[in-house]
Amino acid sequence: MTATQNSSTTETPAAVQQPVDAILRRLATRAMGLTGADIERIVREARLKARRGRRPIRYEDIEEGIRGNRPPVPYNLRWRWAFHEAGHAVVHHALDLGPVRGLNIDTGQGGYNLVGFHLWATDTSDWYGNMLTMLMAGRAAEKLMLKRVSSGSGGSDDSDLARATRIAFDMERTLGFGTEHPLLYRPHRDPGAVLDRDPELVARVHGRLEAALGRAAAILRRRRPTFHALAKALFDAQAMDETAVLQILTDGDLTL
Repeated sequence: MTATQNSSTTETPAAVQQPVDAILRRLATRAMGLTGADIERIVREARLKARRGRRPIRYEDIEEGIRGNRPPVPYNLRWRWAFHEAGHAVVHHALDLGPVRGLNIDTGQGGYNLVGFHLWATDTSDWYGNMLTMLMAGRAAEKLMLKRVSSGSGGSDDSDLARATRIAFDMERTLGFGTEHPLLYRPHRDPGAVLDRDPELVARVHGRLEAALGRAAAILRRRRPTFHALAKALFDAQAMDETAVLQILTDGDLTL
């Protein structure tokens, strides 16, 4: 909620063609969304394929196993997921929240982004505001490029909208950043129940989400060439590791 490109097809072992850690990062990004059991089965089948060919196991064997485990993503949906995940990545980088470890739209079940966070920057009002902006960036990207949004930002308790709503709710109720009575600590196990009966709180929480959505859209418009380049690269590769993502993001920084 957060990989890779083919390497050479010669008989030279993959480990000789590129550093082992780079291969592992690429495989880890490609495997986003798979369970441990899925990966174990894929590796077992790749080993069997290599034994039958009387050769060492190769990166391509495992990648082909991962790709074969997933249905192809329809063209239009693939673009939507590419815009969505690229939006998250560009805004995460622009706000200097931390590294973007990888992006994947090759799961058949939606896109994934794997991101890290700088510990030194957490727990301030600005940091929470930046988090809201990053979480709303996928939806902002869809609206910017496709003029309409999908339900991909919501629909589950771990979705972008759910996480953003909880953060905005906590900012108003428990973190000391509320626009009304900020010193009151008012926790609740069921924010939805509180929001259902407090229209004024709903307005404040939703206002934070709207502001974050607008801010994310502004960042994407300002960094449109980088956003387009990353979305296109992700559409083509379907999975990108940290090195590939960072190359595009840092190249974009030089043009600002």
